[in-house]
Amino acid sequence: MNGVIDFHTHAFPDDLAARAIAHLEKEGNVKACLNGTVTDLLRSMDRAGIEKSVICSIATRPQQFNSILEWSKSIRSDRLVPLPSIHPLSENPAGELRIIAGEGFPGIKMHPYYQDFALDAEEMAPIYEALIDNNLMVVMHTGFDIAFPRIPLCDPARIIKVLDDFPGLKMITTHLGAWDHWDEARRLLIGRPVYMELSYALDFLDADTARQMIISHPPEYLLFGSDSPWSDQENTLRLLRRLELDPVLFRNIVRDNGKRLLAG
Repeated sequence: MNGVIDFHTHAFPDDLAARAIAHLEKEGNVKACLNGTVTDLLRSMDRAGIEKSVICSIATRPQQFNSILEWSKSIRSDRLVPLPSIHPLSENPAGELRIIAGEGFPGIKMHPYYQDFALDAEEMAPIYEALIDNNLMVVMHTGFDIAFPRIPLCDPARIIKVLDDFPGLKMITTHLGAWDHWDEARRLLIGRPVYMELSYALDFLDADTARQMIISHPPEYLLFGSDSPWSDQENTLRLLRRLELDPVLFRNIVRDNGKRLLAG
């Protein structure tokens, strides 16, 4: 088998990484495994046997679109697949998404808590429509977030509503459907054609629950993710391997499904 594809990582420009990591550590009361630079991420990938990492950026202000896009262009390589970001309050989200598609990126990252929107808000409709029109995916933070109050902005019920309303939308839900909202994810999402990546979930769920959720979901809709630097890539792979999944399913999760999505 060729190398693993990690569908959920984060990194920052070198001159910003130290400040960003320190701020996020304090905000979420967590400790990062890496220093937040691309160089450190590549070292982690080498240790873990990861071929490609998808780097998820988040525009916390509309004005960050251009700087995130330019940085994403500067770090893109055979091993790094950056996802730019747009902000829901952008004056021209459809135009920005056309630019992202024109630059050859496969999609974007959005985060309802850091960008202050509800997943099924009416004002998100033009963004979802433009994503579909430009054949772009969105890696969407779903579930609660460790750094924010528990207001359900992107819970499983909202996920289902969005996917029902926008059937052509390629939305990848994070953290095995919804972080720390796994009972509802099991009830509403497991078994349906909903993309899920596994980051920051295997660290919290017991092995039996995680395994049952994974084997009960359509195998072509599962993706490996670590959420590095907030979880260690090597350890996340170790947690997945301990579930002793069928080898074909394991390969689908760690490589084949991600490869297909990145190919468009």
